[in-house]
Amino acid sequence: MSKPQPKANAEGDGSSAQQIPGRTLGLSIMCLMIVFVAAWMTFQSRQHEATVLASAEALASVTGLRSDAWYLPDEPLLGFVKIPAGTFTMGSNPALDRLAYENERWSSSRRQGSVELTDFYIGKFEVTVAQFWAYAQENPTLADKIPADAAGNIPITNITWPEALGYTRWLQGKVESSPNTPEELRSFLASGARISLPSEAEWEKAARGTDGRLFPWGNTPSMEFANYGSSTILPVGSKPCTQCAFGLQDMSGNVWELTRSPLQAYPYTADDDAANLAEDALWVMRGGSFADGVGNIRAAVRGGVDPGVRNNTIGFRLVITTL
Repeated sequence: MSKPQPKANAEGDGSSAQQIPGRTLGLSIMCLMIVFVAAWMTFQSRQHEATVLASAEALASVTGLRSDAWYLPDEPLLGFVKIPAGTFTMGSNPALDRLAYENERWSSSRRQGSVELTDFYIGKFEVTVAQFWAYAQENPTLADKIPADAAGNIPITNITWPEALGYTRWLQGKVESSPNTPEELRSFLASGARISLPSEAEWEKAARGTDGRLFPWGNTPSMEFANYGSSTILPVGSKPCTQCAFGLQDMSGNVWELTRSPLQAYPYTADDDAANLAEDALWVMRGGSFADGVGNIRAAVRGGVDPGVRNNTIGFRLVITTL
């Protein structure tokens, strides 16, 4: 009679024979994953380099921007325009503006209200790809937010509300410390002002002036002065408007512009900007875009957007404000 082999040895021999293919397969999968991750990282790095190079090439052909001042406009105040202190009419009167929306009504008893603001400065143009590109060079995680083929003088879009605010804080640090900053702006910042997004009251006063006009140029729609009802964004200032309030450009159309005001019912007060908000709060955007009709490019129109949204019709412009 043959002597049986110990069970442990028999199971051990069989187990070892079965595990070898499994281990080989596991190692193969791990090696493939390592190769894939390495290839992906290389691709991402090359994509980033391509974006940087393409953006640099696009910037080289842009005129009217200062390469020594973060590609801000080559104008006496780096493209900022002073809006004097005083009151203006905010909101809409449907008797005068047949296109007015209900959320533009001041209250149940009043159609419009009067708001007083202190001096502030606002960008003559929307923030461009070139300007945001300068910021992205110091914040590499934002590099892929700039299309490689984007011209430097078109408004930056597909930027979230927090990213827009991040740009304003970065720019303030640059402007405050640079010898190229005009003394007028330097003094205003030294007095306690900050670079930010405009409040919706600041935006509306800048857009319609103090005479209550419906559009930045007057009370009649005009495609001569605004890019709307079209299929594409245009470079900033493509529709010159010398008769627009304060000489500002593209306040109507081209891209919606983010503000620092939460979307709340009127009447507007400055405290709205610091209110305790729900987690799902929306933020006011103003001015309409190239894709909108005439009803959405009026100076009083109010849109709302989630802070995390990216959209090719939404951009922003800057203010320097003490509020």
